[in-house]
Amino acid sequence: MHKQKYVVVGGGPVGSLAALYAAKRGHDVEIYELRSDLRDPSTTPLNFTKSINLALSERGINAMRHVDEGNLLEHVFSATIPMRGRMIHGKRPSGDLYEEPQDYDVHGRTIFAIDRAGLNKRLLDILEAMPNVKFFFNHKLTGADFKQRKAWFEVRGQTSSSGRPEEVEIDFDFMIGADGAHSAVRYHLMKFARMDYSQEYIDTLWCEFQIPPRTDSGDKGPNSRFHISPNHLHIWPGKQFMFIAIPSEDCSFTCTLFLPSTEFATLEADSSTLPAFFDLHFPGVTTLINPNELMSSFEANPHLPLISIKCRPYHFSSSVVILGDAAHAMVPFYGQGMNAGLEDVRVLFDLLDKYETTESSSPGDAVYQRSMSLAEYSALRAADAHAINDLALQNYVEMRASVLSPTYRFRKYLEELLSVHVPSLGWHTKYSRVSFGNERYSEVVSKSDHQGKVLMRGLMALLYSPLLVGAAGFFLKRNWRFGGPLDLAKGVFRTGR
Repeated sequence: MHKQKYVVVGGGPVGSLAALYAAKRGHDVEIYELRSDLRDPSTTPLNFTKSINLALSERGINAMRHVDEGNLLEHVFSATIPMRGRMIHGKRPSGDLYEEPQDYDVHGRTIFAIDRAGLNKRLLDILEAMPNVKFFFNHKLTGADFKQRKAWFEVRGQTSSSGRPEEVEIDFDFMIGADGAHSAVRYHLMKFARMDYSQEYIDTLWCEFQIPPRTDSGDKGPNSRFHISPNHLHIWPGKQFMFIAIPSEDCSFTCTLFLPSTEFATLEADSSTLPAFFDLHFPGVTTLINPNELMSSFEANPHLPLISIKCRPYHFSSSVVILGDAAHAMVPFYGQGMNAGLEDVRVLFDLLDKYETTESSSPGDAVYQRSMSLAEYSALRAADAHAINDLALQNYVEMRASVLSPTYRFRKYLEELLSVHVPSLGWHTKYSRVSFGNERYSEVVSKSDHQGKVLMRGLMALLYSPLLVGAAGFFLKRNWRFGGPLDLAKGVFRTGR
């Protein structure tokens, strides 16, 4: 393998993991990040909020497992909280509040709540200790020529003699764009690749809140400081909107309100109505978050849009590829945004390794091999990214409304029943395939659709079987009354009916 210069644009979890994969293969790696060092507490996090908790599942875990970096996974798991399922909150007609758990998996598997900043910090610490990795913070990509393999970055905080921000030019062999939904790499890639591109803002905004830890827990165990179960993702479904809470290591919960823009506008006009709105639609929340704190968080924290982006291809020639949100930003309702991005890294480097199985005799061979691997990556990954993008949009309906539906619960029960008692059928829920396996997203959709059709045919057969039995009984009874089946058959043949 010829050593190459890999430039990674974006120092978040996906970009950091990509840099680690490249560095472990002996390449010289440079990481360019628009913001300051992400390990600095004063650096503004993604989406301009104070903290973002994420759901880590098998795909992301598997991607970190394959990098084969010492105790990375051990360190990551030490800072996670397992979530075994959803906890649905509501109010009964009697006025009593209730909590109803819905396990994610009949086999007891869990997803993990994780602090994004903590995961990012660990990856950056590992990279910083590697001699073939360099960091360039406060660097904004302003131009790229993917034929000449040159790029230009504006250095924030440094000005030239003309008073304009200083700009630097770099050369590279291969650029990886992991710079988020509003990717500069993707913008410049569009000038070279014939890219199909679409973006959609759904009519929902989101705002962040916090449930603080308990202060009256005494010494009753490590979980006693949580106001509600730490091992569930909590949902207050509101049919057209919802409120969720994800546990944090400090025993608080990071909460998110998802609401149509018109509803946000109404509440923004008079935030004093917010506690009453919550009492009506999200019963019990105002006992967990002080109403004054609820209003102050609503006023102080930004109300941000949700974007869904699809594009293809993800590469140009052998010189550039985009990963993560830069390639397929999705709404957060399947908890797969980061997991899909980390899986992008594993799939990409699996394909790069596949085409480098024979030792190159020249750098030119390495370029050709990389171009072949990138072409296959775009062909494979776009179909899967589009599939999980669609699933994430569909899951919003499930989380805010379908979790209350008897039909949804019945199908989930049937699929789990078959998974446990007839494992040879390979029957699994769509959620378990997505969150606890590594099948391609597109294959998950295909298998789930097939299972749905089989279940529908089976249910229809069960539904109509009593009618068929009753009709057959009536037919036989009437037949015998008119002389028996043979006489009836003869009559039918005689008349030609």
